[in-house]
Amino acid sequence: MSLLWALSIVCGSVLHFALGELDSRYCIPRKTVPYQNDLKQFREEGIYNYSTMLMRDDIGVLLLGARGVIYALDINNISVKKSEVYWRVTDEKQRECKYKGKHAEVECRNYIRTLHKVNDTTMFVCGTNAFSPICDYMTYTNGQLRLEGKQEEGKGKCPFDPFQRYSSLMVGSDLYSATSINFLGSEPVVLRSSNLALRTEFKSSWLSEPNFIYMDFVPESEASADGDDDKVYLFFSENAMEYDFYSKVAVSRVARVCKGDMGGQRTLQRKWTSFLKARLDCSLPGPSLPPIVQDVFLLRHEDWRQSVFYAVFTPQSSLSQVSAVCAYSVSATRDIFNEGKFKTPVAVETSHVKWVMYTGEVPVPRPGACINNVARKMGMNRSLDLPDKTLQFIRDRPLMDEIVRPLTGGPLLLKQGALLTRIVVDRVQALDGEKHAVMFIGTENGYVHKAVNYVGEMFIIEEIQVFRTAEPISVLRLLSHKGQLFAGSKFGAVQIPISNCSRYDTCVDCILARDPYCVWDLSMKQCSSVYTSSPSDSVQSLKEGDLSKCPNLGPVAVVDVTLVPGNNIRLTCQLHSNLAKVLWRFSDEALHTSNKYYVFSWGLLILNASKSDSGLYSCVSVEWIGGRTYNRTVAVYRLQLHTGVDLSSTPGTGVKNSTEPSEPPNTAAPDPEDPQTPENQSETSRVARLEVAVALLALLCLALMAVIFWFWGRRRFLKLAKPSKESEVKRPSAEYMHIPNRTSEIKLLGPEPGRPCIANNNHSVVDFKGNGEHHFTPMANISSLEGLGFINDESEI
Repeated sequence: MSLLWALSIVCGSVLHFALGELDSRYCIPRKTVPYQNDLKQFREEGIYNYSTMLMRDDIGVLLLGARGVIYALDINNISVKKSEVYWRVTDEKQRECKYKGKHAEVECRNYIRTLHKVNDTTMFVCGTNAFSPICDYMTYTNGQLRLEGKQEEGKGKCPFDPFQRYSSLMVGSDLYSATSINFLGSEPVVLRSSNLALRTEFKSSWLSEPNFIYMDFVPESEASADGDDDKVYLFFSENAMEYDFYSKVAVSRVARVCKGDMGGQRTLQRKWTSFLKARLDCSLPGPSLPPIVQDVFLLRHEDWRQSVFYAVFTPQSSLSQVSAVCAYSVSATRDIFNEGKFKTPVAVETSHVKWVMYTGEVPVPRPGACINNVARKMGMNRSLDLPDKTLQFIRDRPLMDEIVRPLTGGPLLLKQGALLTRIVVDRVQALDGEKHAVMFIGTENGYVHKAVNYVGEMFIIEEIQVFRTAEPISVLRLLSHKGQLFAGSKFGAVQIPISNCSRYDTCVDCILARDPYCVWDLSMKQCSSVYTSSPSDSVQSLKEGDLSKCPNLGPVAVVDVTLVPGNNIRLTCQLHSNLAKVLWRFSDEALHTSNKYYVFSWGLLILNASKSDSGLYSCVSVEWIGGRTYNRTVAVYRLQLHTGVDLSSTPGTGVKNSTEPSEPPNTAAPDPEDPQTPENQSETSRVARLEVAVALLALLCLALMAVIFWFWGRRRFLKLAKPSKESEVKRPSAEYMHIPNRTSEIKLLGPEPGRPCIANNNHSVVDFKGNGEHHFTPMANISSLEGLGFINDESEI
């Protein structure tokens, strides 16, 4: 009996783990677009790390920095190279780098890390130069790139280590940079390189082993009632000083400095007097360490107060594979720095320091504030005029007590599987005049996710595989007015259109895509761009997915399949959405996984077919949209009993439906190892293999349990019978031994199909599925949809 319990626990644990991968809280892309060769790409043999981009639409080029070279590519087609300039390290520098313990052919090269516009024809460029950073000016005239040869020290402007995260920003003629200024990377600094250079203090309370991520400029002086200054915001992660743990814990931060900061007169000379930082919150579900910020994008608004920072976070622990996107109001972040309380260090016990909220008197002018009307009225027109009391306060207390919370209270998006790496955000006006923020998010396996939030429902429209191999996206840029994305990785760069409405060839597909860039043109009878279509002749329904204005698709063509008794028959069903759940019907009755049928997301398997299996089979996809379900018949088969010639090896006819062709069915059972089967040809098929594995695992567990039950029962029977030694106990012969098949009792429970990502315990979460015939049904009507109709994130498998 103990063995039985052990087996039950093991099977239950394995099944729980397998089905846990199908957690309904996480966003799933509705459509997967596999890699296609028609994307415009650029890469050159022997050149790597295409990780620095500068878009110069004014001169028609995309400047791309790689290892030892800078390219000028046609911004309309980056596969067209206009010019290039090589910037390699000298043999002497490479030898010095190698002598210091670095790899000669990897780290001891010149990686281009900085590219900024100076004027119409000139750019500022820096490279790591074999752990000896160097900068120069570069011009693009008459279609040619040329380095000016005005080389200058790059320390503090560019990292030493080519693989260290860093950030820089050009504001006017001043370069703001955040990196390390020594070979070992142990002296981090936020630096402004100008006629009056400023930097941060070398104190762990200012920066503690930081990892710099992003920097941007906010013109807060515009229409400022209190005469405030413009700001530069910096996002990074570092070791937390405010938590009392035995080991170091990293946290995410946002910091800011004032553009007009000139440093202090005596205290904080040539140091920032306005450097303040606060913790950035983006909580993941369940108990976990604080997630780490990986990338940030500022979605600007005409009124800077309505601008929003979008940030990507990943877990600290490698055991978790959950990423998040959080949004932060620029205005709310500013208020924390301008009005919030400070943290202060206090000594406790034996020289131990603890950071707590400061409750004492705050000097005037306020420490860390820019020069504003209050300071000017006190006769302080420059930071040089600030009193030592204010400067000493901010030197010792740069950390705010209040945490910067997400705009929506929790994550906008939670994604399980391949970690998210980069983000850019576009604002698009839909057909109804409402503007939507569309996020484009890069992943570590070379995909770009396109996502939008509809009134609390987070919806990933599609995921696009932009690289042939699983290359992490290391840089992502958006050229909004031309509708183009540019992604870079270690092995190349690619140009992606932000929308491809022609991908949807019916009104139903176009509307259900819920893509704000796309509308169904009623006059042209095609899915077109929202910018080029006439609003009076177009249909779009982003929040509800209302198909009432779409014409009927018409009946699905019936496909005849020969039924050979004793064979296994596979019927395929290609769904139009990763969020759809499949429903098979036979003679108007729903089919579920049993000892007779296997229901998978890609089709139906009929085991040991017989005459009674002849008839009409229909495949219906079910998708949740706006709290309702949409049912759509995808394929219909007529199984006819064969009499005469043995056709058991003859494949069936392919499915003909009104949208997309499906894999032809046949009368033989599918070979899961056959590389030609559809389940090995697409990302969606990985989910099918997971479903098969879970089903087989369940069957195996039940079979083993049945065997144990049989032996256990037989043992008890023999014990009760107590036969004499002389009597002979007849055991049943092998042909009469029978282990009952309990497959029909299996009900593997997965997430409900197509449920939207909604706020739950301060977490906005996603889960979808579906398609269907041209009508809506209430949610209660799909209670009979059981079986293995699971949808999962393909990137996890």
